[in-house]
Amino acid sequence: MILHRWGEIGYEEGYRRMLEVHKEAKKDGENHLTLTSHPPCFTVGRDAWEREWPVPVIKSDRGGSITCHSPGQNIYYFCFQTPNPPLFFKKVRTLFTRFFAQFDKPFYYDKTNPGFYIENRKICSLGFRYKDGVSLHGVALNVDVDLAFHNQINPCNLQNIEATSLKAEDIHIDCELVNNFMISEIQKIFGEALHATL
Repeated sequence: MILHRWGEIGYEEGYRRMLEVHKEAKKDGENHLTLTSHPPCFTVGRDAWEREWPVPVIKSDRGGSITCHSPGQNIYYFCFQTPNPPLFFKKVRTLFTRFFAQFDKPFYYDKTNPGFYIENRKICSLGFRYKDGVSLHGVALNVDVDLAFHNQINPCNLQNIEATSLKAEDIHIDCELVNNFMISEIQKIFGEALHATL
């Protein structure tokens, strides 16, 4: 696995760079994981391009509806080899299930509205696209975000659902420690060794 650490970059720039990594992954046959975060913005997936929104939005070619990004949210872009997308998605879901299982909280995964929740609060969004046998986009996990900004909209346009974060759920862990866990567990779940960090 090749790891890319971008820090915080604008969503459009991140999208452009993700496409470049996708091309690399097609050429080298490696799995590429990118760790990043974005300045405050809202993005909408292909299913929601034609809707009217109460906030400015950026169109994305991922699946799903509307998603909020901001500092304090860990973004994981997976440009992984995906000859079997359902198996790949199951492994990603296992990764985050293991993460949330560390905490004595009733987090759960909703298959109908893909993401992780606690009661009526969404903490983690998943949205992928698959092209030429390699995945695109990924997962957004709220670690310590401005919930007033996030809750201008319902996460993924789900009625009676609001955004939450690890900090809001009284889980105090910084973004880098979360990333370290993810890197370690991805190597176990996908049977990968870390070859390089870019």
